[in-house]
Amino acid sequence: MHAYSQDLRDRVLRAIERGEHPTAVARRFEVSRVWVYQVLHRFRDHGERCSHAVGGYRRSCVADWEGTLRGWIKAGPDLTLAQLCEWLAARGVQIKAPALWHQLDKWGLSFKKTLHASEQERADVQQARREWMHDRPSWDPAHLVFLDETWATTCMTPAYGRAPRAARGAGHGIGSVWALEDHHVHRSLAL
Repeated sequence: MHAYSQDLRDRVLRAIERGEHPTAVARRFEVSRVWVYQVLHRFRDHGERCSHAVGGYRRSCVADWEGTLRGWIKAGPDLTLAQLCEWLAARGVQIKAPALWHQLDKWGLSFKKTLHASEQERADVQQARREWMHDRPSWDPAHLVFLDETWATTCMTPAYGRAPRAARGAGHGIGSVWALEDHHVHRSLAL
């Protein structure tokens, strides 16, 4: 909703200064009687003839917490908005999740995460990956078996987290909650 023009406000105030009744002024200028009284009281009480600003900038209650929030997110990129709101509330800052989301978005902290299995950090797994990459060109595709594991996960690690824009939010987690022994794929050359 837009404010009425300054010209209309001035004409309403001049009509009332000439002694016209607010109801007659409202009828003549085709505005509500309540609005005429609001303009009149604003002029009498504060000496203001113009409208209040509509919309505009509001400083976020977490604006001073940017460094702290960035630190929390860096330490735990998979923190949820609800968890961040709880942590802030424990420190006396009340904010709702949507408002926090907007502020994090302004700071360029988007919601994403590249999840790597924690097993990738082990030396034996890294060695096996190097050998696999080295041997891969010599494999015959006709002897490979592909397993579709779509929607098959037992992993309880959160798949998303926050990170600055243009940066990957990486995290590590166990590949499965099942106790699996390391196994190697044996290729069969049988026809």
